[in-house]
Amino acid sequence: MKAWKQFARGVIAILWCGMCSAALWAQEQSDDKPKPAARVLLPLPDLNGNQQDDEQGSQTMQPDRGPVGGVQAGTLGTSEIRHSYWVTGLQYGNSTQTNSVSTTATTGGWSTANYASGNLSLLEAWGHSLLGANYSGGGSFSSDSGSTQYHQLSSAWQLDGRRWQALIVEQLSYLPQSSFGFGGTTGLAVPGISGALAAPLPGLQQVFVPGQSVLSAIGPRYSSSSGAQLTYGVSRRGAFTAAVVYGLLRFSNSGNVSNDTEILNAAYNYAVSRKNSIGVIYRFTAYHFPGNPQALGDQLFEFMYARRVTGRLALNLAGGPDVARFRFPVNGSKQVISGGGAASLVYAFSKSSLRMNYSHGIGGGSGFFGGSRTDELSANLGWPLSRAWTGSLNLGYARNSTIVTLKALSSPTYTSWITGAGLNRPLGRSMRFSLGYQAVIQSSNGVICNTPACQTTQISHQIQTSIQWNAPPQVLR
Repeated sequence: MKAWKQFARGVIAILWCGMCSAALWAQEQSDDKPKPAARVLLPLPDLNGNQQDDEQGSQTMQPDRGPVGGVQAGTLGTSEIRHSYWVTGLQYGNSTQTNSVSTTATTGGWSTANYASGNLSLLEAWGHSLLGANYSGGGSFSSDSGSTQYHQLSSAWQLDGRRWQALIVEQLSYLPQSSFGFGGTTGLAVPGISGALAAPLPGLQQVFVPGQSVLSAIGPRYSSSSGAQLTYGVSRRGAFTAAVVYGLLRFSNSGNVSNDTEILNAAYNYAVSRKNSIGVIYRFTAYHFPGNPQALGDQLFEFMYARRVTGRLALNLAGGPDVARFRFPVNGSKQVISGGGAASLVYAFSKSSLRMNYSHGIGGGSGFFGGSRTDELSANLGWPLSRAWTGSLNLGYARNSTIVTLKALSSPTYTSWITGAGLNRPLGRSMRFSLGYQAVIQSSNGVICNTPACQTTQISHQIQTSIQWNAPPQVLR
């Protein structure tokens, strides 16, 4: 009950900040009444970094109507749906690496992992709603850790009304290793069919997905994020947004720290102009760790600014005070006050695109801590090299440390770096090929693993390839 009471207080604060919208509502003229939603809900563009397809690239972009204070990531806009369809395919991927940071590795030198999966993408659009799903599932075999399953799912349902919007989203994965850096610049980490045939879906922001950025957490793991969001427009410029997200992270191997997250998010968004918005966000996150009586409640109050230029720019900035409370005191401390925030940028140049995400605050511990202070950054730059070939660069950074400094003990801190480059090209109309290189660096102020070769810093070099084939799409209507 305490969690719901804390969230209710935050919602009341949001409502108070938005009271000015009532006056604006009374002053609006008749021609400012909200316009009805479009007859066909426009989906978000392809978020897979494969936007060079001729059919998609020539479409006119429509503004992104998602709430800037909501749970979904910002986009450059939406493109028109031509058909409802489903499409299937097959995919094979290979990752060859050296100096694995996994403590399950039993061989030195180079190791290899093979992935084989079936893919499915589905997109169904009605008058005011949209349903989409991307799924990849199969098996993987590694020379140093054996065989296991491999599954990824991303699905969403959207409903657009005259004054309100609803969103239900699910992101699920079962991977043999951390999702942080998995697949590099190839299509291994992307569920469903790559390119323009992928069902374009709204994705959750980085802060709403269980973190996995401590690479020393070993073995296969199951991660899930389920969210529901409702947005109501109280005026032409103002809207309230409320959402719940439930996430979990589970490991097949012992020695890791599983976690559950329950997130309640409320926001008031106000459009200052067609391109600029401001708002306030209140978020309460409850962290639980199965098998551990400790629990953590985190309250974050953020001020937000967003700028969106359709087809060119999507910028979100948010930050504010953060209050974390432990169920049981840690080193004599039961409450920690700090700051939290997030930033995201999507920018389209004339022939290339840049995507960046950064978050700072309290996290679930990435399978290694029972709650952690986390900084996480990801960036991707893609551009065409020729008519057929496209290139990309990726960068990832994460730092995880204890929330409370432990007296007379070494407080562990883990830093992860990922950097790589890749090439991608279609092979006819139904196949795509990807090749990439990635360096993974894990460092700590303590020993990373228990094998004799382990040091405080380990570097893994990875060469990744992927080839994907898809059948002709089946038009539903």
